[in-house]
Amino acid sequence: QVQLEESGGGLVQAGGSLRLSCAASGRQGSGFSMGWIRQAPGKEREFVSRISWDGGYTVYGDSVKGRFTISRDLTKNTVYLQMNYLKPEDTAVYYCAADGKSSLVDYSYWGQGTQVTVAQ
Repeated sequence: QVQLEESGGGLVQAGGSLRLSCAASGRQGSGFSMGWIRQAPGKEREFVSRISWDGGYTVYGDSVKGRFTISRDLTKNTVYLQMNYLKPEDTAVYYCAADGKSSLVDYSYWGQGTQVTVAQ
């Protein structure tokens, strides 16, 4: 079992930045690919980013390319999502997830989510 705890969400003005963190604990907490998925009210889950178990491979959703950066610290079992040039449409609950499947929005383990609100 892997436990995931997100932090770093909040309210920010459009054009601003936030950094989300996701700390993994439990069995094999560092051996999985990890990702960020977001969901806005009334909308489907949206893929944001994924990083391989060793940090050597990353992929981003089209809506965040060039603005968001995913990274991980293997020594701390923590994944980060640096979000720059935030837009109101980035407002959503952001979920950290581990052990990615073939679908970019499908994972074995999920965190509770952290709210990101971008004001105009």
